[in-house]
Amino acid sequence: MSNPRSASLHGARDTVLDEHNHADGIDRRGFLKCMAWAGTGVVWTLSAGILSSCTLSQAGNATQGDFSFVQVSDSHIGFKNVPNMDVTSTFQKAIDRVGSLPSRPSFVLHTGDVSHTSMPAQYDAVDQIFKGAKFTQDQVYYVPGEHDTFVDNGKAYLDRFGQGATTNGWRSFDFRGVHFVGLVNVWNLKAGGFGILGDDQLAWLKKDLDGLSASTPVVVYAHVPLWAVYPTWGWGTTDAEQALTMMQRFGSVTVLNGHIHQVLQKVEGNITFHTAASTAYPQPDPGDGPAPGPLRVVPEQLLSSLGVRQVTFVQKAGAPVIVDAQIT
Repeated sequence: MSNPRSASLHGARDTVLDEHNHADGIDRRGFLKCMAWAGTGVVWTLSAGILSSCTLSQAGNATQGDFSFVQVSDSHIGFKNVPNMDVTSTFQKAIDRVGSLPSRPSFVLHTGDVSHTSMPAQYDAVDQIFKGAKFTQDQVYYVPGEHDTFVDNGKAYLDRFGQGATTNGWRSFDFRGVHFVGLVNVWNLKAGGFGILGDDQLAWLKKDLDGLSASTPVVVYAHVPLWAVYPTWGWGTTDAEQALTMMQRFGSVTVLNGHIHQVLQKVEGNITFHTAASTAYPQPDPGDGPAPGPLRVVPEQLLSSLGVRQVTFVQKAGAPVIVDAQIT
């Protein structure tokens, strides 16, 4: 894949896209202009090469489809520092927002850093909040972040959330004709280093995908981005290219990641990449400062920098409809 370029628009977070020409006929500059507002509640869909959008307040009509699910990420339960001294409360607010959606999601994907220090009590808190929102254990699918693995090599995480996954936590499942693949790219991840999938997982992925028809929509979810968002900060996955090559034959592939605590998008051929906002704290835009880490914001702006994502599949060609919503 080619190196991405970034552009800042209207004070919104950087939206990173490959601007090479593709056969889809989408105008990249127009796409950038529209996507600059994704973090503030714009709903968008891509169908037959035509991009359209609406505001979050219009989403009740715009996102009716076959089914929907929600992505939450980077809850960091156990973190207690600026800019958020109560990450459990903001995670609770996020799940309350999910519960208030006009149509109840079929399930939730949590894309990692469930905890901040891999403590069982932190996982308990997340589990109880989901149960309070009446999401059963088999309606929430997790992949670990590095904060879920670096303290005890992921033992507490796998004990709590590893059911139905392989020994090392990756999994796949099918739902109403869509194939979901949860990848783990944080084992042996060093601070500031690239994510890595590893040979065993890549071999498993090839076998998992080989039996699928090319017309099957595929959704991949993992913690660290599968595209090189900002290599200087390790925001990428070393061997992602091998995994993505396996997906080139599919007509629609959507990749959902966390880790960088902000909404960025990239389109390359048949693959659309999305990173998600955290429910705990924001991080700087790529390269905006000496290093990644919690970004100081005034208290009044904290909730507007956090968020959840709703994804709705519609019964027509094209990518799913995606809504990125602030917690407020």
